[in-house]
Amino acid sequence: MSDYVAYYRVSTDRQGESGLGLEAQRETVSRYIEMMGGTLLDEFTEVESGAKRNRPELDTALSRCKRLRATLVIAKLDRLARNVHFISGLLESGVEFVACDNPNANKMMVQMLAVFAEHEREMISRRTKDALKAAKARGVRLGSFGKELGRRNMESANAFAKELAPVIQEIKSDGLQTAKDIAHALNERGIKGRMGGRWHAQSVINLLARL
Repeated sequence: MSDYVAYYRVSTDRQGESGLGLEAQRETVSRYIEMMGGTLLDEFTEVESGAKRNRPELDTALSRCKRLRATLVIAKLDRLARNVHFISGLLESGVEFVACDNPNANKMMVQMLAVFAEHEREMISRRTKDALKAAKARGVRLGSFGKELGRRNMESANAFAKELAPVIQEIKSDGLQTAKDIAHALNERGIKGRMGGRWHAQSVINLLARL
């Protein structure tokens, strides 16, 4: 049996107040701890942007883990950060942690997932900047265009996830549950990512978050 300290993160004040996404994280963590026969000692919730490194609640959770010799548990790996340096700092803290969506991930795998996630974030940012630059050259007012572009990107990503939902369900029914195994199965079937690339564990994690 193990002792756990849970860490939850929501991206905006509005989500933090409404509990949007928070209850799902709690339920996931609760199921995992129950499956492991462990005990939840404490829990912390951060209302913060995933791109920022300053996380007072996470720092407190890590200190609590050290003091209680507990394991930090999170619902999804991307709840920590999509940043290589941040993940590396967490690993160097000496605190054991586990992500419910990828409980078998070792330190090397976690760092690789962070690399893929950061690369994806940078590519999205680059495409957005290029689109805004092109729109400005056409004389489009950037304020309204930026919001519209963001809305379209989100709708496109959600529609893509919905389209792949039956395939993901079929893969899971074959006994493949981890993000790494699902990514491998999608690549084996010749199914491309939304931007036409190969699947990696983190891109699967991002997709599942939309379902």
